[in-house]
Formats: sequence, structure tokens, C-alpha cells
Amino acid sequence: MKKSLFIVLVVFSLSAFAQNMNKKAYFQHDVGVFLGGAYYIGDLNSRHFFMTQPGIGAFYRFNYNYRLAFRGGFNIGSVMADDSQTDDPDQLERNLNFKSKMQEFYAQAEFNFWEYRVGHADYIFAPYVFAGVACLHFDPMANIQNTWIQLHGLSTEGQKTSFNKQKQYKVWQPTIPFGLGFKLSVSKMITIGFEWGPRKTFTDYLDDVSGKYVDPLLLAKEKGAIAALMSDRSKVLDHTANYGKLRGNPNTKDWYFFYGFVVSVKIKGKPKECKGAF
Repeated sequence: MKKSLFIVLVVFSLSAFAQNMNKKAYFQHDVGVFLGGAYYIGDLNSRHFFMTQPGIGAFYRFNYNYRLAFRGGFNIGSVMADDSQTDDPDQLERNLNFKSKMQEFYAQAEFNFWEYRVGHADYIFAPYVFAGVACLHFDPMANIQNTWIQLHGLSTEGQKTSFNKQKQYKVWQPTIPFGLGFKLSVSKMITIGFEWGPRKTFTDYLDDVSGKYVDPLLLAKEKGAIAALMSDRSKVLDHTANYGKLRGNPNTKDWYFFYGFVVSVKIKGKPKECKGAF
């Protein structure tokens, strides 16, 4: 479903872009902030908006015309999930949890369904879609006895060890942000709005969970006792019995989402405002 939504929004955005490149330009600029939340969907969670954490951001936007704008900025926040917060018996037995701080730098295009211009009485609101590219930094950690342990580098699934040649995942990743929003001009200078934006990633390790359990004895020998402990938190009595079993689903990638309110202030426009301004 998420893949289909992504394809539909990208196709629509490209179509809107092609249809509006010939619109008369007016080159309006604004800066703004994002205030909302962030959440994740992956091996430890499948519910939208569940365990949402705070998210904030700032951006600059160049409005090319009444339909098309280009925006660049950054968002910061965190995501988290916990097997103990589900009714699934397999997850309850696996007993994993994580949280990760997220720093995202992005560039995207916005395409208004209706003509829009801040400060103009005839074009005061519009729904829009957006799509772009982003660079994400994340840092998964897990909680054990009220202590948060950094997971990257522990090789909890045997990455970069003598018994597993799998490469260690990178904590800097490209992503594709896209989504929906609504904007409203409330004065000559100010726009408020709301948006929801999934992020398609190319990693399955936002939560440090993807593949199979490794031999805890071999892992402890090469990476230490903490690595072996964080690799297998399951409630089974003999952890060596999990060796080779699936710890996560390697056939799917993780997703993260930002959603919330957007407030921006116009900082520059054409010297002569169009007729109909507030």
C-alpha cells in the first residue's frame, strides 16, 4: 500500500510540474518552522502514529508561481518501538525495543492543487503534494534495565565478523520524502498548514533489526558480552536455540514519518503586489 501511494504521488507531482512550468512566475520567498511528531514502521511496529515522538524543523521555500514551490530544510526528532507494546506472541517472545534520534536534510518540490499565494485574497488556501530527496542520520539504541545502549557497531546480527561477511549498515542513508499537506494564508505575511510525509528508506536497520539470530557465543567472543546480550533479548531459556532463526523480516525496508503543523513567514516578493491582496 505504501509503495502504491508513493508511486501515485510521484506521478501526480511530475504531471503537475509539467503542467505548471509555463505559469507566470512571481518569485516569492518565505521561511518557516515545522512542529509535530515522528514515528516509524518496521520490524517492531506496523501501526501508523503509534508511539509518536516529538519532531521539529525549519525550512526555506521559493515559490516559483501560484502552483509550484521548491523547499529545502531540516527536521529533527526521534522514533521508537517496543515488542512489549504489541499483542503478537512472536514479538512478545522476541522482546526487543529501540529508539533512534533522526536528523534529516531535504530538498523537495511542492505542487498546489489550487492556485495559492500568501497575502492574496483570491488564493488563500490550497491542498498540495510534495516529493523530493533527503539525507538521514539515525542512531539506534536499545533499553535494558533503564540504560540505553548504542547498537550500531555491536554487530547484533553478526555484521562484519569472521563468521558473517555481511557489511555493517551505514547510519547516513538517502531517503525519499513525499506526502500531502494543506496551506492557508492568514495575513499578508503568514501561512499556516498541516502536512503528513512518509519517508521511503533503503535500509532495514532503523531499528537495528533485519535478518537472523547469530550464535551468541561466537558474537560474544568477537564483539563482547554486551553485543551478545543485545542481539538476543528473547524470553527463551537457551539462546543458542535461536541461532539461524529469523530475528526480523529482511524482505521489507523500514519507513519513518513526519507529520504536524507548518508555519511560514514571507520574506520577499515582487515589489508590486497583485490586485486582490489583503
